[in-house]
Amino acid sequence: MPIQLKQEIITAAIEGFESQKVKIDAQIAELRTMLSGGPPEPATTPEAAKRKRRRMSAAGRRAIAEAQRQRWAALKKKSAPSASAPKRRKLSAAAKAKLIAILKKARAAKAAKLKAAAVKKATPKKARPKAAKKAASVRRPSAKTAATKPTEPAVPAAE
Repeated sequence: MPIQLKQEIITAAIEGFESQKVKIDAQIAELRTMLSGGPPEPATTPEAAKRKRRRMSAAGRRAIAEAQRQRWAALKKKSAPSASAPKRRKLSAAAKAKLIAILKKARAAKAAKLKAAAVKKATPKKARPKAAKKAASVRRPSAKTAATKPTEPAVPAAE
C-alpha cells in the first residue's frame, strides 16, 4: 500500500502547484497591465494535451466486419418471405395464347411500317410518282377583309 499512498500524495501536490501557477499567472497579467496601461492580456492556461488517435489492428477490423455480416444475415433471414405469403397468379393457356397473338400482330405492323419507310427512303426522288396537284381553289376573303375592300371578280367578263 505504500506505493498507492505515494501516488495519491504526488497527484495532490501536482494539483496544488497548478492552482498556484494559475494565481501567479493572473498576478503577472495584472502587473503587465499596470506597465502598459492597456487592457489586460488573457492569462495563459495550460492546454490539454491532445490524445493521439487510436489505431485499430487488422484483426480488430476483421472481427468487427464479421460481426456486422452476421447481423445483416440475421436481418435478411427475418425479412425473407414466409411460406404463408400469397402466391402469384398464373395466366391460363387461353389468355397466354391471346397475348401472344396480339404481340405477333403488333410486331408485324411495326415491321411493315419500318419496311415501307425503308423503301421510301431507298427510292430516288425522280422515280417517286408526283402527287396530283389540287385544283386551284378560289380563296374567299375573310369577313374582316371583305368589309374593308370591295371584291373584284376573279375572271373578267368576256364581251
